[in-house]
Amino acid sequence: MQNSSDNPEPSKIYMDYSAYTEFAEKVLGVVFDNIQLLVTAFTHRSYINEHKKSASEHNERLEFLGDAVLELVVTEYLYINFSEPEGILTNWRSSLVRTESIGAAAAKFNFEPLLRLSRGEKHGTDRARVQILANSYEAVVGALYLDKGYGAAKSFITKSILVTFKEILKTGSWLDPKSQLQEVAQSRDGHTPVYKVLSEDGPDHEKTFVVGVFVGSKLKGQGEGPSKQAGQQKAAEAALLSYEKK
Repeated sequence: MQNSSDNPEPSKIYMDYSAYTEFAEKVLGVVFDNIQLLVTAFTHRSYINEHKKSASEHNERLEFLGDAVLELVVTEYLYINFSEPEGILTNWRSSLVRTESIGAAAAKFNFEPLLRLSRGEKHGTDRARVQILANSYEAVVGALYLDKGYGAAKSFITKSILVTFKEILKTGSWLDPKSQLQEVAQSRDGHTPVYKVLSEDGPDHEKTFVVGVFVGSKLKGQGEGPSKQAGQQKAAEAALLSYEKK
């Protein structure tokens, strides 16, 4: 009779984690004690459905943890280095941890080849890909924190996110368009902007909202995004451009 030990699990036969080990050493600057944590950080929920024998856990729990660690590191950095009021510090933090910022950091550090996705997700929209990269970034931070501690997570966040802060200040991209628009609209027109959803489209997990911003009775701008809040921000940006052209 053949011993069951002669038939290792599929994951032990086919899974080669050397790319993740190399990524940990070259990009994260660490050697993982439990490399499976890092592999899981790159595993999208959709991958599990197609690889039930070789994968059992996706990255959403690690993402939850990493999100908290990321926010703490950024908050600590801003608190120690700047004395601005809470409102400004909050806007600065938001600009550093928003999806676009951390998605760009993940792209810069070449996360994409390591992502474990279903065939469908591999051909998803650009917007969906940015979200997946951002989620994976947070999950990697969570994995780093669990395996190597706060210091290792902080080191990676510092070189991948905090280094962009000077450019954010220089370009003014941290400013909240909605707050800017409210000041401009009230000073020029005497009205507070009102945001209305003009349309929404797509399945529940990937909706697109088109939002209009009205000053008085006039439509001043419109924008679209994956959430009402994102659509409002885009609409405010469009409205600000219309004021600049006057």
